[in-house]
Amino acid sequence: MQPWFRDAKLGIFVHWGIYAVDGVPESWSFYTGQVSHERYMKQLDGFTASRYDPRAWAELFVRAGARYAVLTARHHDGVALWDTAHGDLNVAAGTPAGRDLLAGYTAALRERGLKVGLYYSHSDWNHPDYASTRHPEPGEEPPNPYSHAAPGAEDPEAWARFLAYRNAQVGELVARFRPDLLWFDGEWERTEEQWGMRELAEAVLAGNPDTILNARMLSHGDYATPEQGVPLQAPDGPWELCLTVNDSWGFQHQDHNHKSVRQLVRYFAETIGAGGNLLLDIGPREDGTILPEQAERLEGLGAWIARHSDAVYGTVAGLPPGHHYGPSTLSADRRTLYLVCFDAPRETVSVRGLRNRIRRVSVVGTGTELGHRVTGGLHEVPGVTWLEAPGPDDVDEYATVLALELDGELDLYRGTGRD
Repeated sequence: MQPWFRDAKLGIFVHWGIYAVDGVPESWSFYTGQVSHERYMKQLDGFTASRYDPRAWAELFVRAGARYAVLTARHHDGVALWDTAHGDLNVAAGTPAGRDLLAGYTAALRERGLKVGLYYSHSDWNHPDYASTRHPEPGEEPPNPYSHAAPGAEDPEAWARFLAYRNAQVGELVARFRPDLLWFDGEWERTEEQWGMRELAEAVLAGNPDTILNARMLSHGDYATPEQGVPLQAPDGPWELCLTVNDSWGFQHQDHNHKSVRQLVRYFAETIGAGGNLLLDIGPREDGTILPEQAERLEGLGAWIARHSDAVYGTVAGLPPGHHYGPSTLSADRRTLYLVCFDAPRETVSVRGLRNRIRRVSVVGTGTELGHRVTGGLHEVPGVTWLEAPGPDDVDEYATVLALELDGELDLYRGTGRD
């Protein structure tokens, strides 16, 4: 695991492919029979990338406060966004876009100091040697993609050809684009041994030892990837919450249910307060433009992060549950505690179990100093620390953050009290 990942806090997930032409769910729409396979693949003819500006993407991601981005280089439909020499489906040869779309993306991100992530699905539901793909017949219930009922390899020679194809494509990504992160998916249809995960991981790291691998490399992954909801208990080790800005991963015409900036700030604060990163997903149109509603959300979140950067970057997970009514982060030296208050505090903000003396309390973003006092406490059991509530001019529109400068490293009481 590379140290940059834990410090990044925010990444942008980009689901972009031919599915944006008709605005249907990426790959899944033909897998489950929502649309016919023929209609899905007809979208190749309409994918133009005519207004794709990767530098504008990178600038937006920087304004959002992101430190990395992950683009769907190839989803389960098998359509590659680069001019791969392996397999028949890629946008350079098979769509009006007519070019490799990854080179500009990787160059633009690196120009702006962002780490490069590429998404790649182990599965390919269009490959002739991928035997387990099922499409429902008319009137038949769609298959459960997570049932693990897919057969292993009915034809060992075909499966060997498929793995050679997958490995060759991943090898191209590593050799040509040297991604900082490979975000794999589609692993549920086979076992780790059938996928040849060990061999794939070894090949990736031989090509670029600094590449981070996500948990969909199973036991060879570096971090966990929960989706669409902050876990009530944080995974062990590094992790990342994958969250859509609206309800869809890729562009869908009818989905206008975009989360508010306030909601995104809440998701973000809760995630980093529990020690994770937020990978926030957007779905560009087929021409490469990003919806104004999604760009506005990214910029709104980025403005909040910019006002509170001290409480975001260079921090670790904050207080365990029960010490503060809200998330918190802790400076890397463990001497400054940042408390997030989603609602405007009234009278006081309390902290329980804090053994440290507080040197100073201030509002992040304005610097206004606040008073504080301690009530109660007996022997080894500390009292409750009460922080003066900030005034109206210091309350943030989305979430107010208070910085507590401690007299040493954070020292918490976690006992049951004293009779």
